[in-house]
Amino acid sequence: MIPITVVDVRESEPLVLEVLRSGSIAQGPMVARLEHEFAEAIGVKHCVAVNNGTTALVAALEVCDIEAGQEVITSPFTFVATLNAALEAGATVRFADINDDDFCMDPNSALSLVSDRTKVLMPVHLYGQSADMNGMNKIVEQNGLMLVEDAAQAHGATYEGQSVGTFGIGCFSLYATKNMTSGEGGLITTNDDTLADRLRILRNQGMRERYKYEMIGHNYRLTDIHAAIAVPQVAKMHEIAQARQKNAQTLSHGLSAIDSLVLPRQIAGRSHVWHQYTIVLRDSARIDRDTFIAKMSERGIGCGAYYPKLAFDYECFREDKRVIVDDVPVAARVARSCVSLPVHQHLTADNLATIIESVADLLG
Repeated sequence: MIPITVVDVRESEPLVLEVLRSGSIAQGPMVARLEHEFAEAIGVKHCVAVNNGTTALVAALEVCDIEAGQEVITSPFTFVATLNAALEAGATVRFADINDDDFCMDPNSALSLVSDRTKVLMPVHLYGQSADMNGMNKIVEQNGLMLVEDAAQAHGATYEGQSVGTFGIGCFSLYATKNMTSGEGGLITTNDDTLADRLRILRNQGMRERYKYEMIGHNYRLTDIHAAIAVPQVAKMHEIAQARQKNAQTLSHGLSAIDSLVLPRQIAGRSHVWHQYTIVLRDSARIDRDTFIAKMSERGIGCGAYYPKLAFDYECFREDKRVIVDDVPVAARVARSCVSLPVHQHLTADNLATIIESVADLLG
């Protein structure tokens, strides 16, 4: 079986043992080390570690001071955590359409939704590539909005040389399948001293010091054990991305002659860390997306639809008045026909050849 992702964190064993032997496994010096090293790696003043990527989004949105009725504009083509976080933070959610060349939020579509109720613009850097941050920044600056970046899948990605997560409040996930992982965990990044201070208090039950409460807070703390798993990967973040970039280039070269496929591409001025290698099946494809996934699985190749439906396209959200269903034809089309193939750094040359041969046999 060629899995769509492989988790190998054995290099973290010495640090994990160090934490276990210390007798102090809650949030402590290893979390502080992770925060410092990640902040330095992406060039931001502050990094605040939390217990998962979703709580990173929730906390980031909470310090934006969203009031009832105020809106967050985000992408409908994303993991549902993006929507869940906005609702948990008390926002009404609007959805901009995406561009079909980067799968990220279209600034023109987002701008059309801005009103006096809009509080936050929340682009998603999907599959490991940055959204159009020039376009996003113009909207934010011209309308006095807060910017929260859902960078869950984009550790180390850049836009015109600047790391994602440094334009506004950045939110990264350390879930098991991410390019950089601790099993569960999240990182919030910001250059704003005041916001960073609020985030640290918020994650710790509202305490700056023990039993000295300054705000209503949460237990969003990350353990030193989880931090110890992630720390060695910070130094390897760009090495991992380079391996994935090489694999993506091999896949694109091998699949370029298949007319029924739209291949992913790296947009000029942006670095792509290839969390996913996502193809789109054209209407001319000889089989549909779900059949393709099933047949690839029969051949021992893991792949998946990320994402098979739009975030709001589930009954539980359709019934929520805070979820406003906007017209997003590009996102709807992509959701019906996208498939992600293995691109992780553990693939061998034979693995890549097998993937290319199988896709060509089924669709070529």
